[in-house]
Amino acid sequence: MDRITAAQVFVTIVEQGSLIAAADRLDMSRAMVSRYLAEMEKWAGVRLLHRTTRKIGLTSAGENTYQRSLKLMELAEGMPVQQSLEAQTLKGLLRVSCSQSLGISALAVAIPEFMRMYPQIAVNLQMNNKVVNLVEERIDLAIRITNNLEPNLIARPLSTCHSIVCAAPSYLAGKSIPQNPADLTSHNCLTYNFFGKSLWVFEKQNEYYSVPVSGTLSANESTVLMEAALLGAGVAMQPYYSVSSYLMSGQLVELLPDYQPQAMGIYGIYASRQNMPSTLRALLDFLAGWFAESTYWQQLMSKP
Repeated sequence: MDRITAAQVFVTIVEQGSLIAAADRLDMSRAMVSRYLAEMEKWAGVRLLHRTTRKIGLTSAGENTYQRSLKLMELAEGMPVQQSLEAQTLKGLLRVSCSQSLGISALAVAIPEFMRMYPQIAVNLQMNNKVVNLVEERIDLAIRITNNLEPNLIARPLSTCHSIVCAAPSYLAGKSIPQNPADLTSHNCLTYNFFGKSLWVFEKQNEYYSVPVSGTLSANESTVLMEAALLGAGVAMQPYYSVSSYLMSGQLVELLPDYQPQAMGIYGIYASRQNMPSTLRALLDFLAGWFAESTYWQQLMSKP
């Protein structure tokens, strides 16, 4: 049996918590899932799962096999897509979801580069900040900035999002400049996603500082808060890629430069490893390379 598929089945069993759920997730019969699991245990020479009527759990050997299976799948996903002829023959529509800020700052540049390489692949880019149901909304790939991935999702790391705390000179005029995170409690902070208290986390020399901030404006889209900050409405925590040009021009001023806001991962999230379309694999491989190697992205994320 195919060991990569067997590894995919084993990982899905662990992540879904049962053979039945894994079979549903993979669109595979329970008998076939059981067969792949049996083969995995045969290859390992030991039992990999503790099974009861209510739940499954990993044995110590199973934990090791799970980690090795994840690495095997990562290697398989990272195999470069054949270029030249295949690039010309891959065709189809890919639906991609991302935040407005990342779409404007990064994907508006990356996706046209991808489409020049694969001229017969069409991309429908949907920009919103809600957590979409990939299957129900027929999204092939969601690109999210987060540190809290849902355990049932399949995510490929693409890059890291660094943030910065900033404000316009017009807001800071006549006010006390924050010297440490606690000083932010006396400022009008533009918060993301909901009204009321929001917790901003900072790191300095391996020590972490959390401060609850609040203000008169919150929004579920960071670009709205950025525009409000430019108009002097308050202090904002923004992705560096969104505000780097405004920092260089002096329209925004960095605050608390010795304290680094908590970094977040940028992930490509998709529904299933089983029978992944070649077009989706091509886009994932391209984006992983683009975020790692693009001069445009590196300059956007580099402080002057």
